[in-house]
Amino acid sequence: MKQTPELSVEGNIVLVPVNRSALTPILNAIKEDPDSAYSALPWLDKGKETRVQIRDMLNDVEAQTNSNQIHFWSIIDDVSREFIGLIGLGDELQLLHSNYNLGYWVRTPHRQKGVTINSVNTIFQWLSSQEEFFRIEITVHPHNEAGLATAASICQAWDGESVEEFIGIEISGRTVPHRIHIVDINRGGDS
Repeated sequence: MKQTPELSVEGNIVLVPVNRSALTPILNAIKEDPDSAYSALPWLDKGKETRVQIRDMLNDVEAQTNSNQIHFWSIIDDVSREFIGLIGLGDELQLLHSNYNLGYWVRTPHRQKGVTINSVNTIFQWLSSQEEFFRIEITVHPHNEAGLATAASICQAWDGESVEEFIGIEISGRTVPHRIHIVDINRGGDS
């Protein structure tokens, strides 16, 4: 079993395993741009208190930090210690043979600066070093142009692919079509 590690990322960024201390920075970031937060965290229920939902999520993630089932990080500026966003490998999977679903959310002032792609590259390099096969899903709403561009960049860098059909994902009691992208890490020659 692999514990979620702290990872250094290009550009003075560090990925710190998520724990309960991230509650206040996450809540402050949600207040900055609620629409972006609800888009990136579609499980958030607008009818319930956000603080309680985020606290419960952090408790769940922290409890599983040693399980190797999920890995979530706070994205932190290593110089200022500012909270930049969240990134993680979750277990909400759409395809049968996948290991993780990649999710990420970067605060508005830090977008289009390479934070996401550099963080993904670091995480995928960490997975590559484990010499096990991993299939990573990236699900994106088809109207999220920035998300689709990021997923395409990740696929290009890591020899991934986009699935042609839409995948229906349940969000707030509705089935919402999403694009799904797949990246295989340590695929080997015969897979």
